[in-house]
Amino acid sequence: MPATGYHCPMKTRILLVEDDERLADLTAEYLRKNDFEVAIESRGDAAETRILNDDPELVILDVMLPGKDGFEVCRAIRARYQGVILMLTARDEDLDQILGLELGADDYIAKPVQPRLLLARIKALLRRLPGTAGESADPGEATQLAFGNFSISQTTRNTRLGDQTIDLTTAEFDLLWLLARHAGRILSRDDLLLKLRGIGFDGLDRSIDARISRLRRKLGDDPENPVRIKTVRGKGYLFSKHDWQ
Repeated sequence: MPATGYHCPMKTRILLVEDDERLADLTAEYLRKNDFEVAIESRGDAAETRILNDDPELVILDVMLPGKDGFEVCRAIRARYQGVILMLTARDEDLDQILGLELGADDYIAKPVQPRLLLARIKALLRRLPGTAGESADPGEATQLAFGNFSISQTTRNTRLGDQTIDLTTAEFDLLWLLARHAGRILSRDDLLLKLRGIGFDGLDRSIDARISRLRRKLGDDPENPVRIKTVRGKGYLFSKHDWQ
């Protein structure tokens, strides 16, 4: 299937990386009808260069691709691509979902893709990009928080630990901001998923756990005995007000 390009720079640009020609065409047509500019790439090895060169706002990335699989592409681009990565995974393949999130994907959706669910997920992810209309703060609510040598700004979406800037994906920042905004309070997986994705915890979703694991590594928190983002067994996660020296 030949790759297709962008035509209208005024619309939000999506690169769909999918080797199933019929599925790619149907998905692209649906998204175009909903006012997105969609390009299609069928090969993983070509997608990596294309994502970095074209810099679309969002990439829909299938796992099973010729040339390079979606995991390899995600791993290769994540540090250099600041847009949103939404991975397409096989239904009930929990390991695929967890691995994608561990590699830096912002979200995942199971195949076969339900168009309306895909559209809703895309809109929710794009609302969190810098410069878009995301979650607004309540009047008088702080937009910058600091705990010891850690600081996080909702306005600039910058995170610093000491003199180092911490590079976070869109989804990682949103989770960290939510935890920090409720520092000292336990937030359950249900709380977090409802706020971040608009869905409740079904007992199986591991997306929050995977992102917590990545955040701990980036924040220098001991994964065996975390003190900055604590696990409260049977209840959820707690962002510490202390332990940031």
